Amino acid sequence: MPIVPMREILKDARERDYAVGSYNAYDLGLVRGILKAAEQEKSPVIIAHAPVHFKYTGLDSAANIIVHEAKKATVPVALILDHGYDTKTCIEAMDLGFNAVMMDSSRLPLEENAEIVSQVCKIAHARGCDVEGEIGYVTRPVSGKDEGDDDDSIVDDKSYYTSPEDAARFIELTGLDALAVAYGTVHGIYFKKPILDIKRLAEIRKAAGEVPLVMHGGSGLTAEDYKNSISNGIRKINYYTGMAVSVAQSIKEKLEGTDEKVFYHNIVMDSIEYICRDISKSMRLFSSSNKA
Repeated sequence: MPIVPMREILKDARERDYAVGSYNAYDLGLVRGILKAAEQEKSPVIIAHAPVHFKYTGLDSAANIIVHEAKKATVPVALILDHGYDTKTCIEAMDLGFNAVMMDSSRLPLEENAEIVSQVCKIAHARGCDVEGEIGYVTRPVSGKDEGDDDDSIVDDKSYYTSPEDAARFIELTGLDALAVAYGTVHGIYFKKPILDIKRLAEIRKAAGEVPLVMHGGSGLTAEDYKNSISNGIRKINYYTGMAVSVAQSIKEKLEGTDEKVFYHNIVMDSIEYICRDISKSMRLFSSSNKA
């Protein structure tokens, strides 16, 4: 199946009231585990690669793997650069075969953020690619490990949350295809129980119209948190940390539970199965199973 535009995948999610998982992948094992889960679950899927993981696998090398494997999939797959922090990297990702990019200039004031995202939209849309932007700011606290660099004290600071008015204005100024919003989630591992502002999310959904909303920092939420978020407009859920921890723990337990000689290739094949198992669970949670 050819790689499918992200906007088409998210349009179906909006019309049928479910969310699609966007999973970070930077090696062949991750890509195969994700796609195996998607095919088993008959779920559409989005595969992402982010600058935070370039130190493991550069964008060009990861793109070669991701694009090659995605083209062989039997379910709808879109490919996105996650958290692109500059226009140059977004263009490079599109040149390498990604059909969507996230231009993340969310740390900037709204007008500056919108100007940059608008420029990327013009470039991307001319190529048939989609663009995600972020208004508000989803924090990445130090205690959350996963490359966190924000002070823990700002996690509950609602001034970083997305306002419905800003969301509407940002969409108007940019013409983007998906909008990441902040309403209580954080990147990385939660060091305290999150309290999601679902009322705010419902208001953002109304203000955003048909533009699908994106959740970043989804690892660690409860099933009820996901359900409430999806029913109030979340159509794309970025998910990595929970899977990374779960897979590593499964490998650790397997190695500690055997006295037999273990080869590297055994670990690789086991990890694909563990990835598949965790991703399949998330797809059922997001209600994307049997939607392909």
